[in-house]
Amino acid sequence: MSQIDKASRRLKIKGRSRDSVQGTQTKPRLCVYRSLSQIYAQLIDDVNGKTILAASTMSKDNKAIQGTKSEACRLIGKQVGEKALAEGITNVVFDRNGFRYHGRVKALADGAREAGLIF
Repeated sequence: MSQIDKASRRLKIKGRSRDSVQGTQTKPRLCVYRSLSQIYAQLIDDVNGKTILAASTMSKDNKAIQGTKSEACRLIGKQVGEKALAEGITNVVFDRNGFRYHGRVKALADGAREAGLIF
């Protein structure tokens, strides 16, 4: 399977899942993007079109994270969970963004659940 096929496959899956996943102010969408070496997570209010908060391995305070990529993803998930709880958000809708739910995406979700988010 070529790289173009993989990308178009992911975008098709993303489109199908976004039909059912909708974030609101009280229950935002936890959107995950996984690049080759980084991970990005953000809470999005789709009704108002606003990003409530975000965390990634590229942010200044996370540049020094040591360990495997999965361990870094778990830490990013915990950070998102802690920031969300500080904002008063406990329930979210998980948007895997067309990526398979295993490996780094699952590690981020587990980290967010450890921090106290419910989804």
